[in-house]
Amino acid sequence: MLYDKVLDYTHSQTYPMHMPGHKGMSAPHAPKLPFDLDITEIHGFDDLHNPSGILLEISSLAETLYGSSKAFPLINGSTVGILAAIGAHTTRGDQILVSRNNHWSIDNAAALFGLEAVYIPPEIDEHTGIAMSVNPESIADYLTTYPDIKLIIVTSPSYEGVVSDLNAIADIAHAHNIPLIVDSAHGAHLGFSKKFPPSATSSGADIVIMSLHKTLPALTQCSLLHLCSNRTNTEETKRLLSTLQTSSPSYVLMTSIDYCLRLLDTQHESLFRAYEKNLARFDQSIMELSNLSVLCHGTDVKPHGFFDFDPGKLVICAKKAAKSGFELADILRFDYKIEVERTTQDYTLAMTSICDTAEGFERLAQALIEMD
Repeated sequence: MLYDKVLDYTHSQTYPMHMPGHKGMSAPHAPKLPFDLDITEIHGFDDLHNPSGILLEISSLAETLYGSSKAFPLINGSTVGILAAIGAHTTRGDQILVSRNNHWSIDNAAALFGLEAVYIPPEIDEHTGIAMSVNPESIADYLTTYPDIKLIIVTSPSYEGVVSDLNAIADIAHAHNIPLIVDSAHGAHLGFSKKFPPSATSSGADIVIMSLHKTLPALTQCSLLHLCSNRTNTEETKRLLSTLQTSSPSYVLMTSIDYCLRLLDTQHESLFRAYEKNLARFDQSIMELSNLSVLCHGTDVKPHGFFDFDPGKLVICAKKAAKSGFELADILRFDYKIEVERTTQDYTLAMTSICDTAEGFERLAQALIEMD
């Protein structure tokens, strides 16, 4: 049974260096989420698709925390936010400009809404093989070549933590009266610490989609869609969200969104201070690595093509030792019981969050030192 398999994994000694951001642990003062929370839209519990009470409070808190003008809680992940945002701000036949390191939901949106996607191929970091920041000058060049572009979509941060200069990209987009959507699925934790890049919601974007569950203590599928300017279509966004999401939203998931936002509201300073200390100790611990490297950590310097980088992402590379990311992941999995988030030929990616423990960071650092 799936239940038994999941239970076996959660009860094993494997440390989760992967999403969800809650890491399978009890975040500070986290409530349990049992079956008795799984109710429906009964009297007094509001309506996700037309909120006026307790669910509207969740949106208001999200708007306050992230500085957006309108926020929509999502219980079908960032994917539904991306679909609704693109559909609400285009007309069938429109051209859209997309940074090519995109999530496939953007391709699906183009197919669903009959759009022509023009892709900007990314420059690649030779050391790791990952896409670098989107060059604002490339955006400007493409808008000159394709003057009928109606929408720009950029991913920032990327899966690997690479952040683009959104303010510069937004300035270019707005000079052409084009709205900018930022797929910030991996950036819900940004903006709460000066040690991290700012949130896309404060960086000039018009629409921002973020997954709470990827980097914060929230259950899988818990996300937010933010409208941040007067270039957006609130009513059409709302209509498409009600069309694309279930008409029976999970109160377990909505409770999780509410809890996550309230935790950020009341404890983000202490939580991020501890997170910063864990990352600093990790960096100090791996300073002597010679065959392995961790992108932008330890002695590794930020590549020239990176505008900024999310330090919560640990991209581990062993090209000097002629080892692939797949080999690294297997060693971590079988020899050290550490499960990573993503693996490619060139690297393996460990994801961290405010819910990681000092012991978890130490365990990974010690594994890398021994492997090195």
